[in-house]
Amino acid sequence: AVMEGIMLQAKRVTLFAGHYGSGKTNVALNLAYMIKENYDKTVIADLDIVNPYFRTKDSIEELENRGIKLIASEYAGTNVDIPALPQEMYSIIHDKSLKAIIDVGGDDRGALALGRLSPAIKEENDYEMLFVFNKFRPLTPTAEEALEIMREIEVACKINFTAIVNNSNLGELTTPEDVLSSVNETQRLSEISGLPVKMTTVRADLVNNLNGKVENLFPLTLQNKIV
Repeated sequence: AVMEGIMLQAKRVTLFAGHYGSGKTNVALNLAYMIKENYDKTVIADLDIVNPYFRTKDSIEELENRGIKLIASEYAGTNVDIPALPQEMYSIIHDKSLKAIIDVGGDDRGALALGRLSPAIKEENDYEMLFVFNKFRPLTPTAEEALEIMREIEVACKINFTAIVNNSNLGELTTPEDVLSSVNETQRLSEISGLPVKMTTVRADLVNNLNGKVENLFPLTLQNKIV
């Protein structure tokens, strides 16, 4: 049930968005590492202006070690309202040889910034827009509340979600039971949104406990980095 083949058919651009604190950045990183094993020209773009995750020294070193290019706004962490996109960000839409992972961030400004790229992304139509759902976060405990946030993000980004990632976790405290307990709510979100569940993430050391019980498991490392 572990997703080995998922990356061989990865779209050219994979976007991650979700409520602040859903853990999407960690999923984005893990996906970038997996894609990099198959595609040399893998880039990761951080549109999170408020909380620029990839700026942490650990992440930058890890990405450099793996040969993954990082594109981030130079205004990250400042209070510029709608920051200019760095020129490099446009390479994602112009250079079709890149496989790009975009972390939209948990804030409207990331979504607005993405709005400048979304017409070209939609036109090329080789993308996935993944909604990262964590039912253990206070603002998204139910499918209905998650759907509301999903719709807000779509309006701001001018691009619609194509699938759901169940990233329900409690960081280091996550048990296999927690993951299992999130499956029903994720399924309900799938039903009311009309979108498929692409994968259920799980900390790598819990994969064996869940194999055969949950479909499309995606093992995560770097769990200690979850904010």
